[in-house]
Amino acid sequence: MPKKGMAYLVGAGPGRADLITLRGAELIGKADCIICDKLANPALLALARADAEIVNVPKRIGPGSFTQDQVNRILLEKALEGKTVVRLKGGDPCIFGRCTEEAALLNEAGVDFEIVPGVTAAIAGAEYTGIMLTDRRYSSQVAFVTGREADGKEDSNIDWNVLGHFPGTLVFYMGIGTLPLIAEQLVGNGKSPETPVALVENATLPIQRVVRAPLERIVETCRAEGVEPPALIIVGPAAEGDPGLNWFMRQPLFGTSVVVTRDAGGNAEMARKIIARGGLPVEFTTMALKPLTDRNEFLEALARIATYDWVIFTSPNGVAIFFDFLATLKKDARIFGSTRLATLGAKTAEALKRRGIDADFVPTVFTGKDLGTQLLAHTNLHDKKVLLLRSELASNELVGLLAEGGARVEDVSLYTGVVCKGDAASLTGQIRAGEIDWLTFASPSSARGFFEQIPPDAVESSKAKIASIGPVTSRQLAELGVRVDLEAAEHTIDGMLDAIENVESGNL
Repeated sequence: MPKKGMAYLVGAGPGRADLITLRGAELIGKADCIICDKLANPALLALARADAEIVNVPKRIGPGSFTQDQVNRILLEKALEGKTVVRLKGGDPCIFGRCTEEAALLNEAGVDFEIVPGVTAAIAGAEYTGIMLTDRRYSSQVAFVTGREADGKEDSNIDWNVLGHFPGTLVFYMGIGTLPLIAEQLVGNGKSPETPVALVENATLPIQRVVRAPLERIVETCRAEGVEPPALIIVGPAAEGDPGLNWFMRQPLFGTSVVVTRDAGGNAEMARKIIARGGLPVEFTTMALKPLTDRNEFLEALARIATYDWVIFTSPNGVAIFFDFLATLKKDARIFGSTRLATLGAKTAEALKRRGIDADFVPTVFTGKDLGTQLLAHTNLHDKKVLLLRSELASNELVGLLAEGGARVEDVSLYTGVVCKGDAASLTGQIRAGEIDWLTFASPSSARGFFEQIPPDAVESSKAKIASIGPVTSRQLAELGVRVDLEAAEHTIDGMLDAIENVESGNL
């Protein structure tokens, strides 16, 4: 019997990727096929399986747009093929999301389906701007209204007389194109021309913008400010908001564009941290990590790993690559026996802890030099066997320090970085145009990989500032002839972002 398909109509939330529900995220990870709206954040597709089919179905006007009938046909075809299909829709699927048509079609065809609610744009857009849609002081009711009814519809379902006298808060979706009509109808049906209006553009994203004006002037203000979809229209006393409650746009990194230059996985992790601080990450992958676990040097060290006195990991990447390889051998942390483990920093120690191991030593300052100095102060390494498992591109400073302390050091390359080519022309253009605030570098190799593609003069002549994670990376940038505007006091990603925040908030 052929496999029976299943369709999930999933709300992707208002824009910010981490505002999707747990259920929605779970289903994206299980789907054979994802049919994705333009308003659904593309970052959500990182949750998908590598072999999942992705079908983008933008429904805005212009080339490449899909009609609802075309979307319906694709949805049904994929489900009837026996696939698990996620129809990923911006906001909540049932709030002006054409969910009824899609669910009815599936039902008529005998395809099982589930509707997964999402955070709708009106709620999120208001709460990310300090606007309370309901407040007992001035609004005990709220109405969601479409700003664009179905094409070809002769009779409107919108009762403008009711809305003109509505005593609460009105929120119009998809209404920027029909804003003149909305304003005219509201005023013509009794709404005061002085009624506050707020336009919220790109709600919940680091490029979010709020434009305010009285109802009688909102159209000209919208044109003057160049407000474009997607944007919400909030009408009523609530639209005035409270600056003290606008928590999102007051974040130190709000709207600050930060280029991240690590490997793809590292960039994704750092981008999430930037978004959590209100910033706008720009991912430019400079390298890919290549495991070197097939080399005899590593395999021989692994075979006698329990004979070492100390094993040192210098990065979370190294921990991940090591234990991923162990898993292929069906081995685990027990191979270390009584060997003690040290890490270069807290993040690497955390990576070990997730594998069930507490590091025996973590330095208080996260550089190779400090690790060597502090480990020598912590324990007698004379004639002790020490295994370094780290990047092939790492400097020899740590090896030298440990050897000077009497340790018998084996420096084994666990992985290396292979240069990746990004869209250098696009990023160079953004830098020259003044659209980039910060360039961040978390390792010497990322600095080399970046400036092999981006001309240093483009950076030097721009407003972009350079942030380095620590002294080793700063030295590499200096050798490349690139100035360093900021070096993190704590040599971690969080430490570098903290330092950038201090600059942006005027604390430095």
